Amino acid sequence: MANAPNGNQWARLDRDLHRISRIEIAVAHTSRPLVGTGVALAFLVLAALLAELVLGFPPGGVLVAAAAVFGAYMALNIGANDVANNMGPVVGARALRMSTAIVIAALAEIAGALLAGSDVVSTISVGIVDPQSVPQGPPLLAMMMAALMAAALFINFATLIGAPVSTTHSIVGGVMGAGIAAAGYEALNWPMMGRITASWIVSPLMGGAIAAAVLALIRNRISRREDKMAAARRWVPILVGFMGGTFAAYLGIKGLGRIVTLSGSEALVLGVVSGLLLWGATIPVIRRQSAGMENRMRSVKALFALPLVIAATLLSFAHGANDVANAVGPLAAIVHAAEHGALAEGIAVPNWVMLIGAFGIAFGLFLFGPRLIRRVGSQITKLNPMRSYCVALSAAVTVILASWLGLPVSSTHIAVGGVFGIGFYREWEAGRRQYSTSQRLAREERRRRKLVRRSHFLTIVAAWVVTVPLAGSLAAGIFWMLMLIV
Repeated sequence: MANAPNGNQWARLDRDLHRISRIEIAVAHTSRPLVGTGVALAFLVLAALLAELVLGFPPGGVLVAAAAVFGAYMALNIGANDVANNMGPVVGARALRMSTAIVIAALAEIAGALLAGSDVVSTISVGIVDPQSVPQGPPLLAMMMAALMAAALFINFATLIGAPVSTTHSIVGGVMGAGIAAAGYEALNWPMMGRITASWIVSPLMGGAIAAAVLALIRNRISRREDKMAAARRWVPILVGFMGGTFAAYLGIKGLGRIVTLSGSEALVLGVVSGLLLWGATIPVIRRQSAGMENRMRSVKALFALPLVIAATLLSFAHGANDVANAVGPLAAIVHAAEHGALAEGIAVPNWVMLIGAFGIAFGLFLFGPRLIRRVGSQITKLNPMRSYCVALSAAVTVILASWLGLPVSSTHIAVGGVFGIGFYREWEAGRRQYSTSQRLAREERRRRKLVRRSHFLTIVAAWVVTVPLAGSLAAGIFWMLMLIV
């Protein structure tokens, strides 16, 4: 019988097993990105197979399959980048864990895309290019394919550098660049491009100003009151009712296309009625929830946690209803052109195309979304449920105001602008308190007390500025490459 290991041998064995376990942990950590990439590639292959099976392998089936792959790739990138604007503040405020937020957002995005996503999309995204000015056949197909590929590649790059960008502006830039390459500058709708350029400035400023105004209202009506809980019982139901009414009107204007079509006045009536009902229903809920709470701001912030989660879920639903068109619109146009040889003014989106867009956004969020969620939620400025609620509410209010004014705004710019608005308002408020006490701080100390990270601010703003020109230049180059192939 062999001798049992002595104490030294057991110690060496323990050290070796510990090293092996550390190697296994390191391998698992480094292989995580590969797992995400593998699942994403499998989804792209399934999208191509679905396109071929549904269409029955037509003569132009290879082109349609390739378009399905890039439509799925675009949807993955939308999920990885754009959805962070809705769930980032919730995670940053610690109202939800990352995993729970991702599950809720994914389900809401799928529901929004499949239930309320537009079943008809514009032939050329938001009227940027006149379809009649583009030669039919290969040039038209190459233009739409180039726009889709360029937008997806640009959003992928922005996600890698941690910059939340507008997927709508990305696809607009792609269509613009490919349209210029295919038909020249005269084919573009320059007034529309001017309005989109103006929205780069209007969207974040409106979002930031409204978020800061709501935070100032809460500070004046609740935070600075001696009896904070009594003020919260009065004002939180009002704010929740206003939120509910705003989101009802928002969805009525932007998102219920497959369920019911509402005019602007009907959406406004829906918003007012919904707001009043929710206000009345929230009063007893807040009273029960606040019973026994201490009279301090920590208790007030806790009252905003559930309304914040509901607001973020509704934002994700509306996002799925609206921005899925950025992935499926060009794909639907390519499928229509391949089947009929030309484009019409309005194109019906096949159900299989909508499925690719809906599940692509969900997969992109699951696989690659956490990085941008952390960036928006905690790395720009410090958020809590009350501040994050202000961001969510400002997003809905800004979209409604912009729709009323006829301005094409970006949900990404609004949401991130709201986060910046909260941070800069808190900086201004802290500076006002400092000067009111005649306390002068050294320059280094003032810099240390900044509540908005300037490096992220500059990175994000730079990415916004270059979105349309960079996506357009990339699309033009891809178009010329495709024309050499076809």
